[in-house]
Amino acid sequence: MDEIRLIEVKEGILSESRALAERLREKLRSTGTFMLNLMSSPGSGKTSLILWTIDALRADFRIGIIEADIASTVDSEKVAARGVKVVQLRTGGFCHLDATMVAQGLEVIGPQGLDLVIIENVGNLVCPAEFDTGANKNAMILSIPEGDDKPLKYPLMFSVCDALVLNKIDALGVFDFDFQALEQRVRVLNPGIHILKTSCKTGEGMDAWTGWLREQIRVFRQGDNRCEPH
Repeated sequence: MDEIRLIEVKEGILSESRALAERLREKLRSTGTFMLNLMSSPGSGKTSLILWTIDALRADFRIGIIEADIASTVDSEKVAARGVKVVQLRTGGFCHLDATMVAQGLEVIGPQGLDLVIIENVGNLVCPAEFDTGANKNAMILSIPEGDDKPLKYPLMFSVCDALVLNKIDALGVFDFDFQALEQRVRVLNPGIHILKTSCKTGEGMDAWTGWLREQIRVFRQGDNRCEPH
């Protein structure tokens, strides 16, 4: 009987993706373009947060958006209505973006003329956390209705992100959500994560969010090596 050769497909794919992701970061450094990977579960407010960000930063930064969805173009249509560059990646069943997919989006959107590119990853707290997209920073949204126990269920997502946006805080009166318990759980996984509280409905906390993002772009432009993803 011939020897059976075992190939770890997942590890091979992840290794190739990480190598391409680093090449993407080098390319973006050369064009002076900062890229943020925004992740969350469906319905937590990614598109709403992106629209707020566009309105708050468009006077100071040239912005482009890479939208990812399994089937629709609904979110990219909302972004396009704001008058910024946007490209839609329809993943056709894939539950995440990786560096290969993002590279295709960047080819279309043309990062050379942009200061900031935001990736709206596929709505999912599992797969997107496993793949390096080539972004300079990772951020995630957790909405109040989802509950404070999510770090226990999806630890990798909370481990790889530089910022955690707690969205829909206007709904606190409706849902039982323990901020202290959440923060304790998150800090065990990721002591340095930056936690912000926002409401895309009322605008509360948006200045803090855009202030954090402005600071990341400033550090990136100064060439500080702290501006690398986890």
